[in-house]
Amino acid sequence: MYYISMIEKWMPTPGFLVWRLSMKWRAAVDRAVAPLGLTHAQYSMLSSLYGMVRAGERPSQRRLADHTGLEPIYVSKLIRALEAAALVQRTADPDDSRAIRLALTDAGTDVAERAIAIVRDLQEELTAPLGGTRGGRTRALVRDLRALLDAPTRAQTGDDR
Repeated sequence: MYYISMIEKWMPTPGFLVWRLSMKWRAAVDRAVAPLGLTHAQYSMLSSLYGMVRAGERPSQRRLADHTGLEPIYVSKLIRALEAAALVQRTADPDDSRAIRLALTDAGTDVAERAIAIVRDLQEELTAPLGGTRGGRTRALVRDLRALLDAPTRAQTGDDR
């Protein structure tokens, strides 16, 4: 988690800082969306599905997993919980018997819109030290995080060098 450099005795690694920040944000989102009956992970599924549906998609569970970067089995469990809460509807894909298509219920759309507004305000608060969500430092951070997320890893490419 930490490494020793010649210049500084103890310096946290980028991975450690990203992990700590993600834990801080996850906990903050968990608290913020709890009154709506959601966890951070459920919020991520619901808001991602909301955005995809608004963009004209009727995504499969697999497509949602790819979009969020979560394992398909975890997405399946989250979607089943959202379905049990009457927020998401799962249907068989008529063109692919292995695929499950997802849609928001009316209640799911309502909860998603309320949760997105809550989290939008929370993100403004969490990025305030960088000038808010529209600040130049936040935009630079988003750019850098995207670069890191988009860069292939050896595990993805099969390169064992």
